[in-house]
Amino acid sequence: MAFLPSLERNPVLLNVFKAFPATVEPLLDYHEALMRGASPLSPAERELIAAVVSTLNGCRYCAGVHTATAEYLGVAPGSVARLAEQGEAAGTEPKLQPLISYVRKLTQAPTSLSRADADAVFATGWEEQALHDAVAVCCLFNFMNRYVEGLGIEADTDYFTLAGERLGRGGYAGLKDLLGLARGG
Repeated sequence: MAFLPSLERNPVLLNVFKAFPATVEPLLDYHEALMRGASPLSPAERELIAAVVSTLNGCRYCAGVHTATAEYLGVAPGSVARLAEQGEAAGTEPKLQPLISYVRKLTQAPTSLSRADADAVFATGWEEQALHDAVAVCCLFNFMNRYVEGLGIEADTDYFTLAGERLGRGGYAGLKDLLGLARGG
């Protein structure tokens, strides 16, 4: 149950966005640029990172939505849970493992990151933009996890599937359309 009495019973994040619209458009613009813009990481890989970070943080809502989105975009079912639990998952590209290790450490013990962690990412062939984008996705979802948990937002598996398909098809710009906000800010 949400912590804001003005919200309808069992609200989802879109209800919060509708109730507090002043910051929604720039937030969704940032989501769209980071999660769907040009990057050496595919949208599926970025959603996978978002889901792993959210799982590590125990944010059931964000983990559910972004796991469903990653799977809609082609990530093998079960990969998120295995990556969050073990740091690796069968069927996940080996090149992705050091990025997952990096964001795992950034989420759980950020002050323990070292140049060696970054060098492990670069040693598998990733360039700076990939590390930057992985770090930015990690940071965004640490923020979003706290936003959702701080407001008491919850949902069920059916909603996760619906939201995952919606994000998979329309990205975050599609949410702006759903909320009646102009594209391109």
